[in-house]
Amino acid sequence: MPLVTTGELVTRAAEARSAVAAFNIITLEHVEAVIAGAESTGAPVVLQVSENAVKFRYGRLLPLARAAVAAAERAAVPVALHLDHVQSDDLLRQAQAAGFSSVMYDAARLPYAENLAATRAAADWAHAQGLWIEAELGEVGGKNGEPPLDAHAPGARTDPAQARAFVADSGVDALAVAIGSSHAMTTRTATLDHDLLKRLTATLDVPLVLHGSSGVPDDELTAAVAGGITKVNVGTALNQAMTGAIRTFLADHPEAVDSRKYLSVGREAMAGAVARIIGVLAGGGTLRTRPSA
Repeated sequence: MPLVTTGELVTRAAEARSAVAAFNIITLEHVEAVIAGAESTGAPVVLQVSENAVKFRYGRLLPLARAAVAAAERAAVPVALHLDHVQSDDLLRQAQAAGFSSVMYDAARLPYAENLAATRAAADWAHAQGLWIEAELGEVGGKNGEPPLDAHAPGARTDPAQARAFVADSGVDALAVAIGSSHAMTTRTATLDHDLLKRLTATLDVPLVLHGSSGVPDDELTAAVAGGITKVNVGTALNQAMTGAIRTFLADHPEAVDSRKYLSVGREAMAGAVARIIGVLAGGGTLRTRPSA
């Protein structure tokens, strides 16, 4: 079916008091696995390409983006394409032509005033192109090789009053909030601040996004969706599934040299992870297009 927009999926999720799952993709196997997992549950899904993934692909956005668009157009469920954690204005300006309907502009590393100014400029440009834009306030660490954030550090979490001013002054369509998760976690030990989430939900009138969800236990994810999170980003969990499956396959088949053999195992493992995570989010009311098979 044709690509849908991220804004459409998130808006529908917010109206239904549910959440849409968004998975970061790096290879074609990631693309196929995310779509297969979503199709197995009947749920819509967002394919996300991060700036780091673009750097891995020799700095070229189009090859992976075009593969994602082609796969999405043949999917049995609605699929949107999102450009994630963009810090480069040059990359931001490639989004629409590459098939993306949305972008997460990441200036959260900057002091508040600079973050606001950069995000305002990005939002003005994005809206002029018809793009939906997400930003981040607070510190969801673990990006670019840095260690996972101490989510209890002073100033790490999103302040509701500051967030309200930031959303109003920047004009963003959604806000990624720091409530206790961290990017690149390989253990599922994050504890979310649900009281803070409740206050953010009551204060803000834009959809809220949870980054670093791979490190969040199932019950915490379900509670986050019930508490107002409407977009849940997942990346590391797919890489763990793929790498673990390939390691096991190669250990059991040391003679293997055909990459299709182990990549298919990795792809299947990622599809299973996608379906499992969507199932977990369903406990909080995940948006569906048809009943599960």
